[in-house]
Amino acid sequence: MHFIITGKNIDVTEGLKTAIEEKIGKLEKYFTPDTEVHVTLSVEKERHKIEVTIPVKGNIIRAEQVSNDMYVSVDLVEEIIEKQMKKYKKKIIERSQEGGDFQQDYLDQDFSDDGEIKIVRTKRFGFKPMYPEDACVQMELLGHNFYVFMNAETEEVNVVYKRRGNTYGLIEPEI
Repeated sequence: MHFIITGKNIDVTEGLKTAIEEKIGKLEKYFTPDTEVHVTLSVEKERHKIEVTIPVKGNIIRAEQVSNDMYVSVDLVEEIIEKQMKKYKKKIIERSQEGGDFQQDYLDQDFSDDGEIKIVRTKRFGFKPMYPEDACVQMELLGHNFYVFMNAETEEVNVVYKRRGNTYGLIEPEI
């Protein structure tokens, strides 16, 4: 695995690099040797944040973790990625058959908590044209984190979603 480590508002020391390469390096059993691992470290006030992005053919494996200590964040983010790898193994196997970036040993392992994704409920509803701001209000009234609606300005299906810090995002289709 090739590590690309960057820091925002933090000096990436050799000790920190070593800790990241050792801890996240445990994941190399899942990936081919030439897989790139992008690690971004940032510090804001007492928040030590690590973001790990691993681009693989047809997908991106990503996790982030925040704590009051960067070394704790590194430990936690490695656990998250490992859980993701176990959870999505079946999907990953299908992708690897198309030519992926995963180790064959990993694909051959049997994980007992390997669960298939099941859709247990389907909802149908009509779209009422509305403006994005109205959709945000409707989302808040429903107590949801996102809301699908027909945009009155563009007449296209859009999604508004709640972001951290009581802000909102809008997803529009790309033409």
